[in-house]
Amino acid sequence: MDIKPGRYLHYKNKEYQVIGIAKHSETLEDFVLYKPLYEQSLAEYWIRPVALFTDEVEVDGKKVTHFKYLGEMKNDECRTKNEEEI
Repeated sequence: MDIKPGRYLHYKNKEYQVIGIAKHSETLEDFVLYKPLYEQSLAEYWIRPVALFTDEVEVDGKKVTHFKYLGEMKNDECRTKNEEEI
């Protein structure tokens, strides 16, 4: 699966913005760098190994991808609610 920057839908119906691919400094493993497009306070950015980002999970007896690509981000969509309040 080609991981493009843009908007993704998690299988639990929350949206995220993928920024790009990052490398682990020691192992050179690829990680997806992304941020939630909803308000939460744990972290601004998250990383996940590419293999876990693209794997499938079983939901209601059907296999679905962890994240589904929804399209490119428009400039005005690149902020979270917290950033809009500033």
